[in-house]
Amino acid sequence: MSERHSGGVRRDGGRPQVIGVLFGGPSAEHEVSCASALGVARALVGGGYQVVALGVTRQGRLRLVPEETLSAHIDGTAAARAIDDRLSVTGSAVELRAGERPGTALVTGAESPGEVHVVLDVVFPVLHGPYGEDGVVQGLLESLGVPYVGCGILASAVGMDKVAMKRALRAEGVPITPHVWFDEHTYRTTEDVEKLVVGLRRPLFVKPARMGSSIGISRVTEDDDLAAAVEEALRHDNLVVVEQGVTGRELECGVLGGTRPEASTVGEVRVTGGWFDYQQKYFGDADPMVVPAVLPDEVTERIRDLSLRAFAAIGGWGLARVDFLYDETTGELYVNELNTMPGFTAHSMYPKVWAAAGVGYQEIVDRLVALAVERQASRPTGEEGQA
Repeated sequence: MSERHSGGVRRDGGRPQVIGVLFGGPSAEHEVSCASALGVARALVGGGYQVVALGVTRQGRLRLVPEETLSAHIDGTAAARAIDDRLSVTGSAVELRAGERPGTALVTGAESPGEVHVVLDVVFPVLHGPYGEDGVVQGLLESLGVPYVGCGILASAVGMDKVAMKRALRAEGVPITPHVWFDEHTYRTTEDVEKLVVGLRRPLFVKPARMGSSIGISRVTEDDDLAAAVEEALRHDNLVVVEQGVTGRELECGVLGGTRPEASTVGEVRVTGGWFDYQQKYFGDADPMVVPAVLPDEVTERIRDLSLRAFAAIGGWGLARVDFLYDETTGELYVNELNTMPGFTAHSMYPKVWAAAGVGYQEIVDRLVALAVERQASRPTGEEGQA
């Protein structure tokens, strides 16, 4: 049996040593995840952790990235565009298993489970979109009993599902935009799609309910084809959300913490073409982000307060980025969505708003790892009262 580390979360006050960075995945946000993971890996290595890169193929298979490949990426020169500066999913096929020591996970050979490549103290799932940010991977990690970074199963699932998220926010009095939702069967059996959006004013934003990074989203004006936009959304999900557009500013705020989370400085996204689409986010040459956003102090504080309320509404833990729409003419703020694993490249909004608040990238990842351990240590063992 080969083994690179004995592992184990330190219960004596010491910090964990070996962090598994999980990235890639079968969703349409595969490349974004690979770019975010490289940023996280660099910060972890810079903080003195041993990093193990675990790539998930588009088919859902797990690969252990060779140490020399990971090192070459970490030591390489960063690309101008974050999307071009990313890890690649390569290496031998492996599996994750529960460790013999509580609070650890084993990385074993896929064909030879007795061969332990490494023991992980914490898993950092830098996965965006379905199968990674929606509670699926979180459920796997829960079953293994290993500490992991970010929101748990329920909060991840609610944050990913725009219908469930809006229900949770509305229940807690957090303002959201007028919207409707429907499934594919309802759409296919409705003669006129316009009947499904009665009461909403254009422009409309048509979105897959469970997708991120602006993938599958269309902006529909009076001259656009609503049915075509719905068809595009259905390419990515069988549940569609249609939101009434708000003419205003796009603002974002980061949340970081556990039982007492904190809110960051507020940033603004300056967009062209009416909205911040996938192309502008990851392939544009200009930086559209303004940090801090130029706002009245009262508006900034409302955004920070609403961010914490939204985070609490979904039962968040660890981190989230809360996106807002701000109508300056009426003074209204609307929470557009929460991202429970936001983009983590050096150019992403989440690290930028925290940097403006005095919390650097390195400190963010350190705190997230500590929060993962804290949550795991606070869980009931289930042993008391058993015969």
